Formats: sequence, C-alpha cells, structure tokens
Amino acid sequence: MAVATQEKQEVRAEAKWVRISPRKARLVVEHIRGRSVPEARTVLAFTPRAAAREIEKVLHSAVSNAEANHGLIGDDLVVSAAYVDEGPTIKRWRARARGRVARIRKRTCHITIVLKSAPAAPTRATSARVEEEKAVEQRPKRKTTAKEKEVNA
Repeated sequence: MAVATQEKQEVRAEAKWVRISPRKARLVVEHIRGRSVPEARTVLAFTPRAAAREIEKVLHSAVSNAEANHGLIGDDLVVSAAYVDEGPTIKRWRARARGRVARIRKRTCHITIVLKSAPAAPTRATSARVEEEKAVEQRPKRKTTAKEKEVNA
C-alpha cells in the first residue's frame, strides 16, 4: 500500500551586513529557535536587546515569503533553524595619548531564519495507541521462577 507523504516546505529569509555584533545577535536568536512563529514574535517583542528588532524584521520577512510565495499560513509555521554568521568587520582608528592609535572594530553579521510548517497534531485515537505502546514497553520484566524454568526446560 503506497502512502503519499507531503514534503515539508522550508522558507528562509536573510539579512546581510547588519551592523550589530554577531555575538550579541546570537544571544537573541537562541531564544526563538524551535518555537512557533506567534511565540517567537512574542519573545522578540519583549526582549530588550537591540538585536531583537533586527531579528524581528527577518522573521517578518520569512513569514511574508511563506505566505506570498508558497501559500502557507504564517501562524502555522515553526522556526526550524535560526543562525547568525559573521560578516565583514569595518575597521576604524581612534587617536590616543602620546601619538598612538587604537583600532575600532565595527562588526557586522548575517542573520538567517528558516521556517517549516508545524508537524500535524496526532489524532486522539493515534495518541492513545502510542501511549498504550509506551506503557507496555515501560513495564518491568518479571523474573522467572524455578517452576517456570523447569517447565520451559
């Protein structure tokens, strides 16, 4: 019997050369990885870091791509991957005492968010069967008695 499986579509959005340190952006991205889109939006809205605003823009772009290009519903998506890569570093100089200079590194990053459709919730009958199978597997095996060993031998 052939069962047709629907492939999960991936939708991605990138923001390149964002003028924020990758280290700081990664702290925020860790909070939304694996969450649903509405939950991720809420987390970003209440995160007081500047990187949250930039990541929120990328998330909005990814959801818009999913709705416009793939016909998916934005609230049914999950953040399957979110990562921050290091971009080019802009180097500047600052004058210091006694004729010396100090290097100022203005770091940039590339933010990428990948969305997938959420896995379908199991039906009630399916989940009950799965729970029953788990219960059977978790039962401790009882020891065989001397009488049973004699009968089996």
